[in-house]
Amino acid sequence: MSENIEIREINGVDVVRFQPQGVCSKLFSLKVKDNKILEMETVGGCSGNLKGIGSLVTGMDINEVIKRLQGLPCGSRSTSCPDQLSICLKLYLEEKSKVTVG
Repeated sequence: MSENIEIREINGVDVVRFQPQGVCSKLFSLKVKDNKILEMETVGGCSGNLKGIGSLVTGMDINEVIKRLQGLPCGSRSTSCPDQLSICLKLYLEEKSKVTVG
C-alpha cells in the first residue's frame, strides 16, 4: 500500500485517510461506499474551499470526481487540493482492485 494512503473497512464503509503532497492541506479523510463518496473532511488548507469541494463531491461516483479534478494546478504549483483528491481516489481504486482481485 502507498505510504500516504490508509484504507480501513468499518461496517461496510471504507474509511480512507490520505496525506496530500505539495499543497497546504495535511490530511484528507473520506468515507466511501459502492464507489461513491459519503463524506469528506480535511485538515489544513483553505477551509472554505475544501468544505465546498467536500460538499460538491459528496454522493458523487469516484470516477467522475477523478475526471473532473485531476490535473488542476494551484497558482504556480503543478498540483492542487482538488488534484490531490483525484490522486487519493486513484490510489484508493488501485488498492481496492488489489484486494478484490487477489
